[in-house]
Amino acid sequence: MTAETLTVDLGTETGPFHGGASGTLYGLYGDGVPSRTVVEGMYVRTVTTKAQDGIQHPGADALEILPPFVAAGGKDVYVYLTDIHRGFPYEWPGATGEERLAAYLESIRRQVGQMQTLGALKSHVVYVPFNEPEGNMFGTGEWSYDGVSWHTEPGPYFAAWQQAYHLIKGLDPEARIAGPNTCILYPEVRGFLQFAREHGVLPDVITWHELSSPDEVRTNVAKYRELERELGIGPLPVNLNEYAHNYHLSVPGQMIQWIAAIEESKVDADMAYWNIAGNLNDSAVEANKGNGQWWLFNAYGQLSGNTVRVTAPHPNVQYTLQGLATLDRLKRQARVLFGGASGAADLVIEGVAADVFGTTVHVRLQEIPWSGQVGASPQPLRLLDAELPVTDGRVALPLTDLDDMSAYQLILAPGGHGAALLPPPAGRRLTYEAEDATYTGDGYTKNGPEGSPSDVDKFATSGGYHIGGLRTGSDGVLAFDVEAPQDGTYDIRVFAGSHNLADLVRENGPTNVFLRIDGKDARELRLPLGYKWAVWGHTDTEAELTAGPHRITLAAQDPDLGTTKGDAVVDKLDLALRDGQEALYDAEFAALGAGARVSYANLGASGPGAAVLPRGGTVTFWVHAADDGEATLTVDLLGPGEGLLTVNGEELGGVQRGAVPLFLAGGINKVTVTGTSERLVVDRLRVAPSRALLPAYVSAAEDGILSGTARVAGRSYATGGKAVDGIGAGPGNALTLTVTAERAGRHALTIRYSNGEQAPATHYNPDPVCRHADISVNGAAAHRVLFPTTFHFNNFWNLSVPVTLDQGTNTLTVTADELPDFDGRTRNEYGQRSAYAPVIDQVTVTPLA
Repeated sequence: MTAETLTVDLGTETGPFHGGASGTLYGLYGDGVPSRTVVEGMYVRTVTTKAQDGIQHPGADALEILPPFVAAGGKDVYVYLTDIHRGFPYEWPGATGEERLAAYLESIRRQVGQMQTLGALKSHVVYVPFNEPEGNMFGTGEWSYDGVSWHTEPGPYFAAWQQAYHLIKGLDPEARIAGPNTCILYPEVRGFLQFAREHGVLPDVITWHELSSPDEVRTNVAKYRELERELGIGPLPVNLNEYAHNYHLSVPGQMIQWIAAIEESKVDADMAYWNIAGNLNDSAVEANKGNGQWWLFNAYGQLSGNTVRVTAPHPNVQYTLQGLATLDRLKRQARVLFGGASGAADLVIEGVAADVFGTTVHVRLQEIPWSGQVGASPQPLRLLDAELPVTDGRVALPLTDLDDMSAYQLILAPGGHGAALLPPPAGRRLTYEAEDATYTGDGYTKNGPEGSPSDVDKFATSGGYHIGGLRTGSDGVLAFDVEAPQDGTYDIRVFAGSHNLADLVRENGPTNVFLRIDGKDARELRLPLGYKWAVWGHTDTEAELTAGPHRITLAAQDPDLGTTKGDAVVDKLDLALRDGQEALYDAEFAALGAGARVSYANLGASGPGAAVLPRGGTVTFWVHAADDGEATLTVDLLGPGEGLLTVNGEELGGVQRGAVPLFLAGGINKVTVTGTSERLVVDRLRVAPSRALLPAYVSAAEDGILSGTARVAGRSYATGGKAVDGIGAGPGNALTLTVTAERAGRHALTIRYSNGEQAPATHYNPDPVCRHADISVNGAAAHRVLFPTTFHFNNFWNLSVPVTLDQGTNTLTVTADELPDFDGRTRNEYGQRSAYAPVIDQVTVTPLA
């Protein structure tokens, strides 16, 4: 079979890089869920969210997410004014259409008035008066204005739009308004635009939803632009403020196809909200971790310069190899993001100008694998680091073993400067499907097919099928016959999932199973929980394997360790030879700011170049840490110069020459070097495991002082089987802990907690609720911290927050209470705002540096 060709023409530029595909619908729950670091590192440009105090879903309140979103680099917040109501279609009150509309307009008046309290921040707000009007307020259903679709009789909808428009602009003449926000670009949108033009009520931003396919994005944006030309309006900004399906979301190889189409169309777009609020549409894991999709958007957000023409083997056809590329002449770098097909392909780069790249190019190829919706991912895998000749302005790179669930990044830079090439990875990831494994015992089920191009509402699943049977009362054993290519330490990654509300899972939480290798080395694994079936995460372990065949078993019973409690399904098992203990991040490929530039003239640099920082210039690295705790960081410098090191917004002092112990949060960390001398040359950042140099103090929650309803509760997966529940519903119900710091200063407070609270949902979205804790240190004013769902009260995660401690003994007090609505008087009546802190297992205190 002939390999297909993806051609990138660096000589044909198609406009400035826009970055609009990184939007999110209901992706932010509140400040900290997800963390500002995760939001900033995903380069989220736009957010569509609900009206403040809306009762459609928990969290995502516009006034609460807007300040932290803007602080994390966000541009615009689109407010669904309709989501003040519950239900879908929206249950707006009133006996007649006129009554319903009058009451709704009063709601809009109140919401716009609240926005005026934000001061300058209100310039980031875009109002969406009506959402999918054809199926809601101006459709044919029970909750419509008059039971007649606006497609048939548009008069009432157009009149309502006009009233809402004038109301909003009357209250705030600078306000921006978006519409028509239809579920597709209907032909009737022409009539809407004509009416809006003739009556002076054109939206400031044109919005519709693309719950279709990437090929429709290009087609419909072009169709809309032609409408503008015909009607003599615009061009107006466009936001496709719901895009992609369950089958696509979380899968880098699928999402790259959407991103390519959206970027080529130079519009903004927000990923659709099918599942839970606050995880960036299946990009963020826990509060501070990213999955494969997060790393794809991290790479996308770091593109710069101009986009260039990319010719796919099947242009504008979904489920085929697609890509996008940029050329940054100042950096002398080109970057290509591509994926969506398996097997072999040829990547051809044309128009490689000698005045930009010279006669030899340095190529870095990375893979961004799928890690599941709730499975955290490390930084992209390095597949190739090489120097290639440029022949007639052309570079060709043959590729093999592409995975259609992965995305890939190629970075092109000038070569020929004597750079030491990084060694190839130790070995490719080996995947073994659960449906191909051998099952013995009772309870076996083969489930599927799951998501596919013909069934996009279901979730992506490796191989399309998964295996059940490892559950309470079973004697099932799932055996994978694997082949280790050489002796070494292997990472074993079990992709699995349990529905948190399933009968056998609801009682105990995470399902435990027992892994053995060749019948020995028994260990217990707790498999991931999710919000539905076929939502995938992974549980990891490691083992020393000799070259050759081995049998890895997952069993519901183990003679030495016990029996399974729960019910899990298994998708696949991945095996990968561990590739060293140190992660490398090259400065010339990192994010530069404030006048920093790339130089390729520094002999002895680790890669093709280095980052040259003037005073105040910055280089930022997005760094993965598997767990919360100490790591060893080394900033490799070339020549003299001084700089400041900042980690997750905390200034940690001058850049040291040599390895230093620092605290990293589990998941994503923003590590920035700022020049404090006239010139500082940064080669790279190296991150290695802990050397146990930072003193950590652990305090068990059950050893604290409990007041009011706070009590010690049995939790089998808590440390020592005990945790503290019942904190909250008033400041009198509190936990007070004593912790020790060896010296005064900034510390990380790592709280091991669980939160299984879930509100009644109105439709397909599960509605888990974030709990919060008001944490006071030594009697000072409390700081509110949000804790995302862990899907069960017996499933414990870590969340770290920075605090200032005195030398010696310090007192931490944890309380909580339900937040009122914005008016300070009313409260949510649907259980969407918790009055309680999470269940707390223990607290660990670690110096940041």
